[in-house]
Amino acid sequence: MISLFIKSGLNQEEYYSFFRNFASMNQKSVTILGIESSCDDTSAAVIRDGLLLSNVIASQSIHEEYGGVVPELASRAHQQNIVPVVDMALKKAGITRHDLDAIAFTRGPGLLGSLLVGTSFAKGMSLGLRIPIIEVNHLHGHVLSHFVRQKPDDRVPSFPFLTLLVSGGNSQLVLVKSHNRMEIIGQTIDDAAGEAFDKCAKIMGLPYPGGPHIDRLASQGDPDRFKFAKPHIPGLDYSFSGLKTSFLYTLRDHVKTTPDFIEENKADLAASLQKTIIEILLDKLDKAVRQTKIKTLTIGGGVSANSGVRKAVAEYCEAHGIEAFIPQRAFTTDNAAMIAIAGQFKYLDRKFCPYNAAPFARTSV
Repeated sequence: MISLFIKSGLNQEEYYSFFRNFASMNQKSVTILGIESSCDDTSAAVIRDGLLLSNVIASQSIHEEYGGVVPELASRAHQQNIVPVVDMALKKAGITRHDLDAIAFTRGPGLLGSLLVGTSFAKGMSLGLRIPIIEVNHLHGHVLSHFVRQKPDDRVPSFPFLTLLVSGGNSQLVLVKSHNRMEIIGQTIDDAAGEAFDKCAKIMGLPYPGGPHIDRLASQGDPDRFKFAKPHIPGLDYSFSGLKTSFLYTLRDHVKTTPDFIEENKADLAASLQKTIIEILLDKLDKAVRQTKIKTLTIGGGVSANSGVRKAVAEYCEAHGIEAFIPQRAFTTDNAAMIAIAGQFKYLDRKFCPYNAAPFARTSV
């Protein structure tokens, strides 16, 4: 792809210089198209000056029968979905592609096949429109999702703030000093919180993804009925593998004597599991707050959609005089709105992406 713009008469440095100068001279509103394809959701969103104009998500139900995301099937579905999803996002925003100033895309972390679809589409569209592309770290997107505004007077956090980032692949405590200065002060050393929800749900025979089913059942159960092991990890790091093993052994031992134990106790098991995960999360969160003395707290990632997590964080913040930012559920799962807002920050910093940038499967904030 680099050869395409070299043949047009611009070398790579002239290309970036052109876009930096263009962005500096361009005083009108900034309109960013965001593209998210890191896992099994194809999403496109349009943001103008921080205001969300559209956010379209195409989910893939095919993975449910396999009990997890099948990478090859996910990338094929992205190929089918990305053109209509982007087209719908532009139409819902009431703009055409010629109104865009830049295209922000998820470069990683995620499934490489899925990321390649979004990355390649963004590069091709950028070349066609002669507008810059902006790479976004998927985890940065979750952290910065609180800056997406649906109304001009929507609240946004002030720097610095602390983020509890919890998803199927990550459990991190992030000290956010500015939009481009983030420090991980605690993270999981094995499984993530979302993995604990999903894997324990699978042990119970619940459909994939298990997290929402645990959340639903927990609202009907007794959270004090069963006790599961909690880790004793020094510092601010998390661990959930011991909890998963404790949960498995509890079910194994009871099923030996009561074959219908799981079915008869689903709600109580879910409620007790959820309470244990929340206590593990809140214990480290409290230590981080005391160490950093931060007075603004945000949560993000797929697990932040969990009712118990949202309630526990809100109550903790209220009890300790901390300003809490709890995202709308639409912005907790993978979505392009968070990619677009992260892209807007980079656009204002004139941080554009080269066409030879390849997606990456693993990284951190």
